[in-house]
Order: sequence, then C-alpha cells, then structure tokens
Amino acid sequence: MTRQPLRIAVVGATGVVGRTMIQVLTEREFPLRELRLLASGRSAGRSVSVDGRTLDVREATAEAFDGIDIALFSAGASVSEELAPLAVARGATVIDNSSAWRMAEGVPLVVSQVNPDDAAAHEGIVANPNCSTMQLAPPLMALRDAVGIERVIVDTYQSVSGTGADALVELEDQVRAHVAGRPKQAAVYPHPIAFNALPEIDVFLSNGYSKEEWKVVTESRKILHLPDMRISCTAVRVPVFVSHSEAVHVETRDPLTPDRARELFSAVPGVVVADDPEAHVYPLATDAAGRDEIFVGRVRQDPSVPDGRGIAFWVVSDNLRKGAATNAVEIAELLAGRGWVRRASDRAGAA
Repeated sequence: MTRQPLRIAVVGATGVVGRTMIQVLTEREFPLRELRLLASGRSAGRSVSVDGRTLDVREATAEAFDGIDIALFSAGASVSEELAPLAVARGATVIDNSSAWRMAEGVPLVVSQVNPDDAAAHEGIVANPNCSTMQLAPPLMALRDAVGIERVIVDTYQSVSGTGADALVELEDQVRAHVAGRPKQAAVYPHPIAFNALPEIDVFLSNGYSKEEWKVVTESRKILHLPDMRISCTAVRVPVFVSHSEAVHVETRDPLTPDRARELFSAVPGVVVADDPEAHVYPLATDAAGRDEIFVGRVRQDPSVPDGRGIAFWVVSDNLRKGAATNAVEIAELLAGRGWVRRASDRAGAA
C-alpha cells in the first residue's frame, strides 16, 4: 500500500460502524494526512477520541468534502444517495457501506479478497456489500474457482448490531427486564428480540422475500460474476450482540469432499477453518467478535445432493468489522495502493 498520506473523511462517524471504521483506520495505521469526521446536523459538534487525540465532528454537507481524497460512508442509503454524488463532484472517491449504490450500473461492488480488480472501473463510488453477503462471498469464491457452483441455500443468523446502537441497547434492556420479571418492551424490532428469533430483516418485498434476503441473492451474483447463479436466502435476527452466523448448503458442479473443501477455504486470505465438532470446535459468534477473519466450520457432505456434489458448512464473522468497516478500509488501501484514488488534493494543488 502507498504510504503517501491521504485526506480521509468518515461519514456517520458517531454511529456503530462509523466508530469501527475510525478504529480500523487507526489499527491498520492507514497513512492519514487528515481524518475528517462527519455526521448529521444533530451529531455535529460532538467530539470523538481518536488515537489519543480529540477530533470534532462536523456536519456532513457538500462543502465538508472539499480536499478529501477518500470518503468512507456509513450513514444510511438516503444520506448516501444525496451526499455521495456531491462528494464525488468535489473530487473525493467514495466507499459506501449502504445499499444505495451496490447494484447501480458502473459502481463496483467489492469484497477485498474476492474481486479487487473490479474496483479499477469505479467512476467515483465503490460499494461495500451487505454484511451477510460479505462473509459468504469468500468461501463461495473458493468453490466457484475449484468445482463450480450450481445452487446455494443460505440461512443467516444475524446479530442486533447490524441494526445499530439502539438495537444493542434494546436487547440489553430486554434481558434486564426478563431477569427482573418485567415485560419486555420492543421499539426497534416488531417483537422482543431477547430469547427470540425474528425471520424479518428489513422490509418484505412482493416476492415474499425480505429486502435483506434479496440483497444476499443479488449482491452475491454481482460480486462472484455469476449473474445466473441459483441462490436462495432466509435471514433471521437473533439475540446476539455482535457477529453474524450462516448455514450454507452448496450444490457444486463437480464432486467435492469435505477435506478438499477445508483446503479450499483455508487457502483464501482472511478465512480461517475451525472444524473439529467432536472436540466442540466450530465458529462461534462470541469468538469472531472483534476480529477481521471469516471463520468456517461444520464442513460436511450434503447427502441430499447426488454424486458427492453437495457440501454444507457454517460461516461466522464480525459484521461490524469485516462485514462493514474493515472491508471498507481494505478497499481504501487497495485504491491507494494501485493508484485508483481520484486525488482531490493533487488536482487542487495542480490548479
């Protein structure tokens, strides 16, 4: 990666993912000429501690992107739809974590270790996938490249941190209410999430799928360059604070043994195989929390698919880190390292 310092903005800097983006930038020692923290008007004026310094949060307006090289967005689709084009017009390269641009024509949808070369074609915006899609894509890539993919069935078990800070508070409040014998109050979700499982994430579409489920379908096809891949998803919210888990069944084109599948998964950068069920070793949400790896286990043959062409496995990853913030920073490193940043500061200097 280039060590030339860049001016970086984080939009949504006071949110759960925005704060994680700041943390990851610091941890990975991203070369920063400036770190500009932006948020909505109601959060502007707050201060955030970053690596021993106190930085003020500014309101995210078009003018706030002046001189910015890369803008990391995590402020929701409506904000991205409005502000990302304005940031690009001011010379910034936008890496957007919302759903606003993922399926847009001309916008690369990138998982850093799966399709990095796609980022070269950006016209100012690079999209970060949905967190559930993010952790699914690397193991599917390994299968696609080695034995081909005919069909994918994935069921997700998603933590409340994917909804935001209010959901984290609501889960904790409901647990406390349960212990105290009080009624559990639900405001973020339509039903209490504590000690429950809700098969409803985002709004329902006319085809019966939730929007979250359909994101996994369409985004996986785009990232893997498999537009006709047969894939179905059921997305479930579970009472876990951080990390999403997925049960995945894949019908492959060619036969595949579990041992070979483990070898393929282990060879993917950032994927860790933890698979010894007899010793109770398999990926856990609590173990993945706070880490950047994607963990795969419970790898086994799917006997419902003939000729050894079925494989089943379990995937777990921290949805705030690799599922959002870390991949965004990895994309920033990729753009900087390959000279694909629309250097606003350079153009301003040349002018």
